[in-house]
Amino acid sequence: MKDFVELISAVEITNKTNAKIQALVDYFTKASDKDKLWLISIFTGKRPPRPVTSTLMKQWCMEIIDLPEWLFLESYSTVGDLGETLALLLPEPTHKTDKTLSDWMQDVIRLKPKSEEEKKAYVLNAWSGLNMQERFIFNKLIGGSFRIGISKKTLVNALAKYSGIDANQLMHSIIGNWDVNSISFEALLNGDHINYDNSKPYPFCLAYALKKKLDELGNIEDWQVEYKWDGIRGQIIKRNDEIYIWSRGEELVTNQFPELIDAFKAIKPDFVLDGEILALKDSNVLFFNDLQKRLNRKNVSKKLLEEVPVGFYVYDVLEFENEDIRQETMAIRRQILENFFSENELPNYIKLSEVIQVKTWGNLKAIREGSRSINSEGLMLKHKHTEYHVGRKKGDWWKWKVDPLTIDAVMIYAQKGSGRRSSKYTDYTFAVKKDDGLVTVAKAYSGLKDKEITEISRWVNKNAIEKFGPVRTVKPELVFEIAFEGIALSKRHKSGVALRFPRIKRWRQDKTVNDIDTISSVKSLIHAN
Repeated sequence: MKDFVELISAVEITNKTNAKIQALVDYFTKASDKDKLWLISIFTGKRPPRPVTSTLMKQWCMEIIDLPEWLFLESYSTVGDLGETLALLLPEPTHKTDKTLSDWMQDVIRLKPKSEEEKKAYVLNAWSGLNMQERFIFNKLIGGSFRIGISKKTLVNALAKYSGIDANQLMHSIIGNWDVNSISFEALLNGDHINYDNSKPYPFCLAYALKKKLDELGNIEDWQVEYKWDGIRGQIIKRNDEIYIWSRGEELVTNQFPELIDAFKAIKPDFVLDGEILALKDSNVLFFNDLQKRLNRKNVSKKLLEEVPVGFYVYDVLEFENEDIRQETMAIRRQILENFFSENELPNYIKLSEVIQVKTWGNLKAIREGSRSINSEGLMLKHKHTEYHVGRKKGDWWKWKVDPLTIDAVMIYAQKGSGRRSSKYTDYTFAVKKDDGLVTVAKAYSGLKDKEITEISRWVNKNAIEKFGPVRTVKPELVFEIAFEGIALSKRHKSGVALRFPRIKRWRQDKTVNDIDTISSVKSLIHAN
């Protein structure tokens, strides 16, 4: 497992995507084909069920080193990762075990039906034959998830660089149905188990943020104005009676949205549609937080389908009746779409994106400001005479997002991050005034510079007043400006409101807790939402 350990170590010490890709390429260059297949399997969610629970592993570790649980939990809260905590606490190895990644994974499969006593004997013997870093990897393989910063896209780009095969084809291949024990590495890369021609997507056309005055864009009649929605940008592809859904992140997400497949099954022409997957209920767009419940699921239950139904807002058509029409103008492609919708009976959750009709640029400001009331992020401006470009081309497509809402809140809880941030407090809970006390209103972990995080972590260490596992209650003194995209009433939150995409806009060192917002002033923003 030496090569695999070196790969994980190389990935952990960098946040640069290119460095991770190169580390993966180096691994593919020297690892055996079977080990390569297992690596792909592990990082694409095809790993076997874990045979040992984290509770048992924690229990066995405490028995070995005779450590009280409270001290183990303190160690865990400091390290931030159970697998790493176990690896650090265990005594030095008594012998050397040298197995390949493939060997370890076959052990994991065989261990699943064993008794608890047999599992304990196996794990303890493995621990005693591995050094600290090897134990950490072993713990991840047998009892935890591999969340170390290797996304499917990063993995695919590394495979593309290693093999010279198209990245989209590789994405389809590794996401498809395959078994590590019944396919060769070469067959997997070549996609022998798939028909890539039927599912091949196109690169997305993207927009720049609008930073110029509207009248600088010229005649408004030359522009198509639409609402900007915040869901999952995707392409729905129908070729030869097969339907595929690709996300903008170049991931095949077909199985996550069965209602979208059903909607297009009976439609006769083949096509490639560009649009937005949104959580829709009673024709209203829900929060992205609702849509997140549907993401990255191997199986979507009937209950979840009912609780969070999804729809598709169609923006564009890239291929129609097996003809690539991206070089046609936006106006022509729009007409094809309108004809498509008029000639086919589609369910009400498949919608053609509305074109906003205005006569002057001045009319657009009020429409943009009011877009938040329908859970839109703002407006999209697309030139009618442009073709469908690959990536971004400045001047043809613009996104004009509504300004975020903001409140001032005080930090009351802090928690350490994970991985490289496990030594610093990076996750914060914020509160506003309610009556004579405080009520939590948001959690956020993004928006601060590394220097600020370091300074806040030092402050938390000095001003923590209670401990709840990894969470620290702190004195309500540090005030932050919190930005968010929308707000709604919520019965699930103690404050009675839910903020959409809360993030830290800035640390208000010029303000005290006396200056923060009240829950009444926060709720008043619902009317501005």
